Amino acid sequence: MGKTSNTTLIILAFFAIYVIWGSTYMLNKMAVMEIPPFMLAAYRFVVAGLLIFGIARLMGISVAITKKQLGNTIIAGFLFLGIGNGVVVWALRYVDSGFAALEISAQPLVVLILMRLLQGKKIKPMSVVGVVLGILGIYLLVSQKEVITKEGSVMGMIAIFAGMLSWAYGSLFVGKADLPTSYFVNTGYQMLMGGFILALMSLGLGETWTSPLVWSGKVQLAMVLLVIFGSIVAFTSFNYLLKSVSPEKVATSTYVNPIVALLLGWYFLNEQISMQSVLAAAILLTGVYFINTKKTLAIFERFKR
Repeated sequence: MGKTSNTTLIILAFFAIYVIWGSTYMLNKMAVMEIPPFMLAAYRFVVAGLLIFGIARLMGISVAITKKQLGNTIIAGFLFLGIGNGVVVWALRYVDSGFAALEISAQPLVVLILMRLLQGKKIKPMSVVGVVLGILGIYLLVSQKEVITKEGSVMGMIAIFAGMLSWAYGSLFVGKADLPTSYFVNTGYQMLMGGFILALMSLGLGETWTSPLVWSGKVQLAMVLLVIFGSIVAFTSFNYLLKSVSPEKVATSTYVNPIVALLLGWYFLNEQISMQSVLAAAILLTGVYFINTKKTLAIFERFKR
């Protein structure tokens, strides 16, 4: 009975990191077409952070934090959520959700290059193949005529790359930073700090804030799904899987998320999928496969959407 229950939990957890994380692109796209991007992200992460602290309190988990740890969660929140997520949500106003997911799937490639540039880590031969394929896949993806001729699309692509760069640097930063030992509490602080930073960015950019009560039903639903499932359920599932199955199995979400995002964007948002995008996806994800190893999994996957 216990084994069956455990198997069911594992299947549900994989569904969460495959489908829920893959769907966050579509949900953000739906919401950002109606409400300001940084306000959207601020609401999402402040609410998610408060919910995590509420759950921690109910479970009797201590949320104590030192001054140094608080400073580090502010930096991590800025890198991961302020720039890494907020700027990408902004970019979704100008690029398709499936396109954004594909570009972001090159994240392991960016981390690997930063590790080489900033830490002097040698790139293994298999990873070199992955980097070459990744660059080729990205080139095929962003060079499409139907993509670059759309208004604002180039700025959107640059913004996504900036978000990816910030996320990659943040991944290296948290690898050495003093942070709360509880992964759950650590994420709660990062979401709360990131949410506050996004709120300041939103106000600084002059976004008009509105109450969730006046949003359309579609945007309200998207926000609820992003907070509960995208920020809490999928994260908890990811953490559970890292302890329950082998890391390379968890890494498969790197390949599945963009495919889910492409299909959902096509089905629900009428986004077009060109043959060049399909080819770019195949080459790019093959490159990511060559790069992903047990050793680098924690860096690439630790702080998902």
